[in-house]
Amino acid sequence: MAAGLKQLHMSDSNMPVTEAVTADERELVAYEIAYHVLPTVAEGEVDSVTAELKNFITTAGGQIFDEEQAERFELAYEIEKYLEGRYRKFGSAYFGWVRFHLEPKALGEVTEHIEGHKSVLRSLTIRLTKAEEQNPFRFHESIADIKVRNITIADEDVVEGDEVAEEVVEAILVGDEKAEEVVK
Repeated sequence: MAAGLKQLHMSDSNMPVTEAVTADERELVAYEIAYHVLPTVAEGEVDSVTAELKNFITTAGGQIFDEEQAERFELAYEIEKYLEGRYRKFGSAYFGWVRFHLEPKALGEVTEHIEGHKSVLRSLTIRLTKAEEQNPFRFHESIADIKVRNITIADEDVVEGDEVAEEVVEAILVGDEKAEEVVK
């Protein structure tokens, strides 16, 4: 044996100790699952689909701490899904999200259940940072501020050959924000 090295022997008094981890001490991580529910689902049934998704999470040991209810909106592009023996395209869906704490080892089971749900068009799971956990982005609230405004022009206000009126009509058709300035 080399000088200065001691051979260690395990004895009853020198045994390594492992501590039991209680349910409260397990490592929980914050996640968010964003999902699209098929537009073919009746509006009254969307809440029951969301309840099923939340049930998958809690059954796996997750603790839900925030959510945004699914609401219907137009998608930026069509999404295809294989349903009933063929690919179908969808241009709208119900979008919502659920935030929860869960042990990382249980995440695979949860995402597999949600992605395999017959009424889910698409889903995305992300791990949240502490900042994201404290400051959720409310999608439906953010788009509620975007409103379509119609500007109506009475027929008597438009005179044939009137250059200003023609500019206003052209600006409105093009969607120019300066249309209101031209009217003033």
